[in-house]
Amino acid sequence: MIKNYIKIAWRNLSKNKLTTLINIGGLSIGMAVAMLISLWVYDEFTYDHYHTNYKNIVMVMQNQTANGEINTSRSMPLPLGYQLRKDYKHDFKTVVLVSPAKNILAVGDRKLNSAGMYMQAEGPEMLTLKMLKGARNTLNDPSAILLSASLAKSLFGNADPINRPLKLDNKYNVKVTGVYEDLPQNTTLAELGNYIAPWDLYMTTQPYLKEIINTWGNNSWAILAELQPGADIKAVTARIKDLKMKGLALNHDEVGLSFKAQIFLQRMADWHLYQDFKNGKNAGGEIQFVRMFILIGIFVLLLACINFMNLSTARSEKRAKEVGIRKTVGSLRSQLIAQFFTESILLALLAFVFALVIVQLSLPAFNQIAGRVMHVPFNEPVFWLAGLVFTLLTGLIAGSYPALYLSSFNPVKVLKGTFKAGPLAAIPRKALVVVQFAVSVALIIGTVVVFMQVNYSKDRPVGYNQHGLLQVQFIDGITAHFDAFKHDLLNTGAAVAVSQANSPLTEIWNNYSGLSWEGKDPKLQDDFGIIAVSRDYGKTVDWQLTRGRDFSAAFGTDSSAIVINESAARFMKMKNPLGKIVKFGGKNYSIIGVVKDVVMTSPFEPVKPVMYGFLREWGSVLQIRVNPNMSMAEALPKLKKIYNKYDPESPFDYHFVDAEYGKKFATEERVGKLAGVFTLLAILISSLGLFGMASFVAEQRKKEIGVRKILGASVIGLWRLLSTEFVVLVSISLLIAMPLANYLMKDWLLHYPYRVQLSWWIFALTGAGALLLTLATVSWQTIKASLAKPVNSLKSE
Repeated sequence: MIKNYIKIAWRNLSKNKLTTLINIGGLSIGMAVAMLISLWVYDEFTYDHYHTNYKNIVMVMQNQTANGEINTSRSMPLPLGYQLRKDYKHDFKTVVLVSPAKNILAVGDRKLNSAGMYMQAEGPEMLTLKMLKGARNTLNDPSAILLSASLAKSLFGNADPINRPLKLDNKYNVKVTGVYEDLPQNTTLAELGNYIAPWDLYMTTQPYLKEIINTWGNNSWAILAELQPGADIKAVTARIKDLKMKGLALNHDEVGLSFKAQIFLQRMADWHLYQDFKNGKNAGGEIQFVRMFILIGIFVLLLACINFMNLSTARSEKRAKEVGIRKTVGSLRSQLIAQFFTESILLALLAFVFALVIVQLSLPAFNQIAGRVMHVPFNEPVFWLAGLVFTLLTGLIAGSYPALYLSSFNPVKVLKGTFKAGPLAAIPRKALVVVQFAVSVALIIGTVVVFMQVNYSKDRPVGYNQHGLLQVQFIDGITAHFDAFKHDLLNTGAAVAVSQANSPLTEIWNNYSGLSWEGKDPKLQDDFGIIAVSRDYGKTVDWQLTRGRDFSAAFGTDSSAIVINESAARFMKMKNPLGKIVKFGGKNYSIIGVVKDVVMTSPFEPVKPVMYGFLREWGSVLQIRVNPNMSMAEALPKLKKIYNKYDPESPFDYHFVDAEYGKKFATEERVGKLAGVFTLLAILISSLGLFGMASFVAEQRKKEIGVRKILGASVIGLWRLLSTEFVVLVSISLLIAMPLANYLMKDWLLHYPYRVQLSWWIFALTGAGALLLTLATVSWQTIKASLAKPVNSLKSE
């Protein structure tokens, strides 16, 4: 019987080639989209699963209250890590302090500037690094270092790196004691770099750490830990939540105590998908995009299924006699349902094959857009089992309505020739068309809003001129001779301004609380970004002074002067801040200027209050304004030559400031591109269905069209008659989709304090575009039917 079902199904599919082609095309695209999204969703949900103990690994975090608002931070005080290691062994199997790093690694003449991390000795074991060579338990030796496979290859080529020496920052001699497999892209720690150096070496390279090892007010380090088996994370959190407050009390740190710090733990499984916190509560994060794409995948697949439903039920009159004869000779309704389901499942199987081809061909481009390295697991039996279940479900969903509808026909009416589908039979099909276009229009509006939000933030005034601006992170060699270095750079003609600071333009590395000034509310809790800059910093970055003056060699008092941004002036409620005194670090500083807010952190968030002080000690980041009249190809070699003259041991590792700033939009841009691609495919599927429906309507009404032409109807009039029904359906879908999209996108935009406003033209243009697309899709069939000779359609009458 099953063989007979398949044979009949194949004949029906072969007989109606256009309908079959549209159905297979739509279903294969829909299934391909669902598979691509499933690969991405799986990659997101398995984030950090590389680490065997990911279920028990946690990050120590804190909530601090400032001016009634709770802020969440992953940066912790140094003594907290030591106390957890010493006094809470019954709760934690392992506790490690971690500090991100960026160092120059040199082997002979080969030098690389690479990101990595300093970590206590138990860290690699806790993280279950997969070692290719050497051992992961060697960081007790302060001269050891672990390298990723890619970094080891870059430094040593094909030679065995174990026990080979290398130099860190041209100062510290270390030896390679292990090479680990590169961390996958879907691991949090992969972002921290390509090597792990011992914590004891970090303490040696940063002597000041020994002075603040008992200071609880300095939050600059990460603490990772592994819970003991069976430990309750809530119970452990309850036991450690007040540790920082107790430590601050021992330090008599009144400013620190005012922030009411509360310690808590977050599982590694939540680091990626639930990384956002608002007012001390978890507010999701990447999970919002995962949920969004799951819905997009379901909707796109549903659109393809709707095409099948519509085209199958639209041909109901052509299959009515088949159903009538089958029922007359004894077929049960259940057998007819099985027959129609066989057709839909066979179609889904064919579509699945084509979908696999589409996925395999599009995966490289999809990986590039998604920023991932994903592949189809053809060798996994679970994949084929999931594929079979997926195909069967698709076939059953697509075939459900046609199977139930077609099998319900009355054989007496069908065989007497009195069966007509009637106007009510078309209502479900029309409803499905409305659903199709409502989903497509909502996706279009959502995609447009995502791109608008990204562009709105990109167009936000950043407070300085990014064009032609380089920044270079450096070590001691340049700073010791900075004035001579600057002089030589300017003399090359490749640079028009040079400065240094202790933070890059795209980050704030130093923060300070407990400042005081005249008129400050005693209850006000402050948190300022503090950036030390050299004299020509303002000229180099081309910031915009709104009041006062910049730092100048003409004023010997500038060593105790500061320039503040507009956010700082507003925060301190200073209408005329020039000449006002601000006290911090036990010293008084006079405000000499106010600059427009410089966007240094998230472009989606309000600008933090910042104070720029005169750089007394060595900086760590160079800013170089390249001569606008010289090409980069000509300027960069000249800059490199001077840089290597003063620091021959370090690579000239420069970064364009505009490119570094652009990285802050990576997540939103990626989401926008993916949503855009899937939306275009959804529109294509909907258009295919509309084209098929238009073909059927034109065929069904060809005799009516012939009669109307004989009676004098024009081609335009017939085109209007046939197109009006589809325009009405799409108009109804617009009325449903627009309010829904407006509600959903307003809710999504609430995640961004600095956000675009939804305008009426977004909906107007989307609606106009949907109507034009509808007319373009159906016009081919309607005009073709209108131009046909009436004698060909009426000669059988």
